[in-house]
Amino acid sequence: MRSPLPPERFAIAPFRAPVPTRLNPYAPVTSHLRHLIRSALALTLACAPLLRAATPNAAPQKIKDIVIYENPRFHSAFPSVIRRPDGEFLLSFRRAPNRKMFGEAGNNHVDPNSQLMLLRSRDGVTWTPEPTLIHADTFGGSQDPCLLQLRDGTLLCFSYGWSFLRPDGVAKLKAPFLQNFPGSIFNGGYYLRSSDGAQSWTGPFKPPHLAAEILHDPFGQPIAAYNRGAPIEGRDGRLYWACAATDRDVPRRTSNYLLISNDQGHTWQYSCPIATDPAASFNETSLLETPSGALVAFLRSEGLEDDACLARSTDGGKSFQPWQRLGFRGHPLHALRLPDQRVLLTYGYRHAPLGIRARILNPECTDAATAPEIILRADGTTTDLGYPWSVQIDAHHVLVSYYFKGAGPIQHLAGTILKID
Repeated sequence: MRSPLPPERFAIAPFRAPVPTRLNPYAPVTSHLRHLIRSALALTLACAPLLRAATPNAAPQKIKDIVIYENPRFHSAFPSVIRRPDGEFLLSFRRAPNRKMFGEAGNNHVDPNSQLMLLRSRDGVTWTPEPTLIHADTFGGSQDPCLLQLRDGTLLCFSYGWSFLRPDGVAKLKAPFLQNFPGSIFNGGYYLRSSDGAQSWTGPFKPPHLAAEILHDPFGQPIAAYNRGAPIEGRDGRLYWACAATDRDVPRRTSNYLLISNDQGHTWQYSCPIATDPAASFNETSLLETPSGALVAFLRSEGLEDDACLARSTDGGKSFQPWQRLGFRGHPLHALRLPDQRVLLTYGYRHAPLGIRARILNPECTDAATAPEIILRADGTTTDLGYPWSVQIDAHHVLVSYYFKGAGPIQHLAGTILKID
């Protein structure tokens, strides 16, 4: 794979045109000198793009925070957002009843009535007041809908779920299985498909089981692949999906593995591990393809003091180089390619002060550990917030969507509008 050359490596030597000796400044311009002037001007114009690339970009400007959707009857969380070819914005999210309405102490991320919902917008700022249903799973609650738009306009929506069993059913489950709280059993991943701009969906379809995955679903079958994070369609037309798998039971550990589709997500093939470690866990990974063709995986970690991590493939997803700690805290991460090829990296920050943070990386993401941190929000009132997902509004503006809780009574969908030149 061709090695990239970052912008800071370019050095533009000043142009020095030969000047005739004993030049009389008052004499008429000779044809030779006229040629030299034209050459200097042509070289200056040719170098202008490189000079602009070497000039530091202005810091992003925060325009405003917005509320995308808020309803005190529901816990709304885990958005993903895309822009359609016709300019319409679609935002999917997970919605569940506010359990405090029933006199319960609080809300969980696992709920038998959690459903996948959809909002629409024409400008990325003002959204439909009420969502429409994407999917209500037959066998339990669904989580974290992750939208992927293909170049032909097809939409895929990746999710996973939990089934809720009574004690006598739990007692008969095939081990090992994952139980979040008593009776809530992990049932693995699935995905949906739309060819009409999310007006209708087909599925759910089950992705393959990863060989490293040891868990069983409530039916006693091996868990289907799953993840929360952004898959991508590569320049080669293949789909790349970073999946999590529980590959050790005691103590429990999750690692990341790569699935690839050659037919727009109709079938999937296992490729390789992305990140695994004897002591740490990795999950909720988002992918990005760089201009050089490298695949960069932005990893949520556990057991590493909440450090963000990164793994890189330079051979088309056949293998990944050893993962690395980035030296800053936050999860999960989402990467958006900007019009100038830089990358907006966003992540939730569940440490004081609670909120949402970001960094702008170079096109190859080689400065992920050193790029300055940008605080988008620092007014959160609970650690139950975050999970950002960004989309380009126009040439200079980005919407960073996430879920949030400030002074209000319940988690809601919010966003920050950034101006990035």
